[in-house]
Amino acid sequence: MLYPVPVVMVSCQRPGEIPNIITVAWAGTVCSDPVMLSVSVRKERYSYGIIKDTGEFVVNLVTRDLVYATDYCGVRSGRDTDKFKEMKLTPLESCHVRAPGIKESPVNLECRVKQVIELGSHDMFLAEVAGVTVDTEFIDDGGKFHLNDTGLVAYSHGEYFQLGEKLGKFGYSVQKKNSGTKKK
Repeated sequence: MLYPVPVVMVSCQRPGEIPNIITVAWAGTVCSDPVMLSVSVRKERYSYGIIKDTGEFVVNLVTRDLVYATDYCGVRSGRDTDKFKEMKLTPLESCHVRAPGIKESPVNLECRVKQVIELGSHDMFLAEVAGVTVDTEFIDDGGKFHLNDTGLVAYSHGEYFQLGEKLGKFGYSVQKKNSGTKKK
């Protein structure tokens, strides 16, 4: 019942084969130094074998514009479908791993598997982030990346939701009040 969760598209590829995309809702940050994340995948999924064999994958964040492709990539198998071609997605050459990212995604996290943990229905791939690509459309003149302007999507109980209203920021509950305001 820990919903909502991020929904991501994980791209992977064996050398000489067509790249594949799997939709994953069991994904998250696990460490900041070194930067690591996890994705959990069922053993029977086509992408499981690719990730296990290559030890590499790319996590691609999902926006409103990618929801249809995200759902499609979650219900079709790469064993018999070229998901990049069918969804008109563009493979993005990675800098640190052989698997491509998805150009249409605002953030691509290139990952190298460090450990596989067998959990039951899913195995968890713990991976170190080897490189990050971001869409320059969301970088301002000062060089700041505005992730929250990308229209990220979350998954909750079988439905996709676009993230919305900002409610606060880290530490706002203990932030000192502006001393320039007058008390009544």
